Formats: sequence, C-alpha cells, structure tokens
Amino acid sequence: MLQQNLNNILHFAAQKEVSDIHFQVGVPPMVRHNGQLITLKHPPLTEEDTCSLGRFLTKIEDEEKFKKEVKEFDGSFSLPGVARFRANVFRQNNKYAAVLRVIPLKIRSISELNLPPMIEKIAFIQRGLILVTGATGNGKSTTLAALVNHINKTRRTHIVTIEDPIEFLFENDLSVISQREVGSDTDTFTTALRAAMRQDPDIIMVGELRDLETVDTCLKAAETGHMVMASIHTPDVMRTLGRLLSYFPPEEQMTVRQRIAENLMSVISLRLLVNIEKSGLIPACEVMLTSKTIEMCIKNSEKTAEIPKYMAKSKDMGMQTFDQHLMELVRTKKIRMEEAMAAAEEAEQLERGLTLEI
Repeated sequence: MLQQNLNNILHFAAQKEVSDIHFQVGVPPMVRHNGQLITLKHPPLTEEDTCSLGRFLTKIEDEEKFKKEVKEFDGSFSLPGVARFRANVFRQNNKYAAVLRVIPLKIRSISELNLPPMIEKIAFIQRGLILVTGATGNGKSTTLAALVNHINKTRRTHIVTIEDPIEFLFENDLSVISQREVGSDTDTFTTALRAAMRQDPDIIMVGELRDLETVDTCLKAAETGHMVMASIHTPDVMRTLGRLLSYFPPEEQMTVRQRIAENLMSVISLRLLVNIEKSGLIPACEVMLTSKTIEMCIKNSEKTAEIPKYMAKSKDMGMQTFDQHLMELVRTKKIRMEEAMAAAEEAEQLERGLTLEI
C-alpha cells in the first residue's frame, strides 16, 4: 500500500469520526462508522499491501524478519495534527491483516460525551477503585480519558497512567500526569503498578484489568488510600462483580468479597447506541456507587443479586440501571424506542413503563 494512499485513508477516517479501520487481503479497506462497517472506494488489497502496512506499523523494514517475528502486534502511532491510532497487526489464513482504532487528538469532556452528570462527581472521589466497563468499542478508554482530564483541570494531583498501548495523550494542567506504556516503559501492568506506589501518586489509571495479579495489586493500591481507575471487559455491574471474584481461588472468596466491598467505590458500565437522527452514537450508562447497603450485598453472596434493585431505588444518589437510562434517553428523544428495546435488560417492562407515560 502506497504511503500516500494510507495517509489519505487515515485523514478521511479522522475527519469523518470513524472508530476503526480494517485492512484485509482481497477486499478494499473498510471503516466502522456509527457501529456499521462501510467499504471504501479503493482497490482490493493485495498480500504485498497488507505486508507493507504491517512492516510500517511494526517499524520492521526487513520483510523476511517481519514475517519470521510477527504473528500479532499491538502498538500506537500519531499522525501530527490529525489523530492518534492504536494498531493491531495479525496473521489470518497465512496472510497479514490490520485493524486501526482512531483516537482523536482532542479529549472530549464528560458533558460532550453525553455521559451522566454524576460521573463528574465520581472524578472527585479521593480513594478506592473506580471501574469503567463495557464491550470492546463501547467507549471505555474515551470515558477514562474524560475522567482523567476532568481531574487534570480541577484538582492538583499526580496521576500515573499505565496503558498498553498509550492512547490519549494528556497535557499537564493543574495536575502532573505520568503516562507509562507496557512494553516500552515497563514490562507488565503489575510491575508498573508496584512501581507506581513509590512514585507519589494520588491517582493511578490502569488501561485494563486482565489477570489476578493486576486485580490484586489494584485492590492493594486502593487499600493504601489511592484512587485507582481501570477498565474491564464486562457488560454490566453484576457481571463486573462476578468477573472480579472469578480471578481469585474459591478459598479466598470471602476475604475478596470483603476487600471489594470496602474498596470498590463505583462501577460505570457503557453501551453505545445509535442516536435518534442516526448521525452518531450515544452512551447508555449503568452507574453503581457503593452505599452501605450495596457494600453489605457485595459481602454477602446471598444478597449480591439484590444490587440492581437497590441501584434502581437510588437515583437520588446518582445511581441508575441500564433500563432507567434507556427510558430517559427515549423520553428526551435521544434514541429511538426500538433501539432502547433491543438494548434493554427487561424489554417488556421498559415498554410498559414508556407506554404508561404516553
């Protein structure tokens, strides 16, 4: 693939607010826009095109060395004045392919992202663990960046981020921000987390919770009085709690429940939906804050299933379930009824609630 062709595609993707760009042998490049894959007007890519792209992204000029060493690769790069890109190069059917995630240079604010106002208040929590959850491509990294930037503009803190790879680039405002990339700046999330404890942090942001060691170390950092923010690939609050517990062996479950209950301050779960004009995406959010009642429910396995019920009753505290937010988005004409029904946990109840209002 000629460098000029690639630059044109990257410029186009950034301009049109595309989320991802796909490159695969035998088909033209494709972009994901508002959740849909769209084929670009471009000749089908050849093996030479994708191999050349892979060598450019991995910075391995020698073709033989590239083919010998690279089966999967994660990295990031910048196009000055345009955007940053998170790149994944991989082999499939013995040929190379790549997917680029577009990361805007401008970090959008919590309000610009249409996130609930409560999330601004969550940014002022002083200690404990805050989790941002959702499926891939549903805005976890963007939301974490908005949280970090809100703190950066409103509090005097030292923020250490540990990412794989670094996505959004922050500029110091009231806060001092140290960004560390797994692979180039540190060996692992766990190593960087342990080192961060000696770097006088107020806030630690971890790109992703992937394993027992990282979860355990994040809990230890929260237990020592730090605010820890992280993302995890779970769709909602209940499955987030289940995932956290599943990392630990059965004999530690009671102790771990106690640790999570005492240190988990908030869970923000995200799902991106097409807006009513079909011109963009808007987040539906489930928000849990750990009240005394929810802390008790986390500690007691027989009570854990009651958490959504208490969340639904605690809107005055800033909590909400997905279905409550979906109803609000339909009422305020931000999403269509059919979009809400498809995303709802209890579609019939949501439809009944909206029908009674009408």
